[in-house]
Amino acid sequence: MKGSRPEQAVLTKDADLSKTAETRAVIEGMVDGLNDHRIGDMGAFFAETFRWMGNRGCGTKDGLQAFQRNWQAPFQAAFGDKVCIDEGRIYMGEWAAAFGRQEATHRGTFMGMEPTGKRVTIRYMDVWKVADGRIQDNWVMVDFADVMSQLGVDVFGGHGWEAYDDGTRSPPEPPSR
Repeated sequence: MKGSRPEQAVLTKDADLSKTAETRAVIEGMVDGLNDHRIGDMGAFFAETFRWMGNRGCGTKDGLQAFQRNWQAPFQAAFGDKVCIDEGRIYMGEWAAAFGRQEATHRGTFMGMEPTGKRVTIRYMDVWKVADGRIQDNWVMVDFADVMSQLGVDVFGGHGWEAYDDGTRSPPEPPSR
C-alpha cells in the first residue's frame, strides 16, 4: 500500500472555464507589452498587488512596483533587445501557462557578469492566474543556469546531469528497497 497522498491541483480544481477567453486576451496583451519593452505601464496587465514567484536566481516580487524595479528593469538592462517567443500556451478558465524562450544579447551586467555581447537563448515557463482582468499571480521558472553556461560559466562545476547523457559520468542507482 502506498499510503496517503497529498491532495493534488488544489489551486486549479475549481477553474471557471467561462473565463478562458478573458484570460487569453490579458496574457496575449501582456506578452505583446513585454516584447515592446514596456515597464512603466504594465499595470494594464498586472494587479498592483500581484505576486511574481520565480526560481532561485530570479527571486519573488510582491507587487507591481517590485516586479518593475527588481525584475523588469534589471532584466532589460542586461538583455535590452530581448524578444519573448512563447512556443506553447495553455488556457483554462482564469489560468494560463506558457513555455518558450527569449532571444537576446548580453548588453548589461547579469549575475555579476559584465556585458559580453553574446547572443543567448533564455528558456522559461510561466503559469499565471488572472482575476478581474489583471494577472494576480505568476509562477516562473527561468533557466539562468543555461544562460550562464552560454556566457561561459558552469554553475554546476562539471557535476550537471548532462554528464550522464553524454556518457562522461555514470548515474548513481537508488538503494534497493
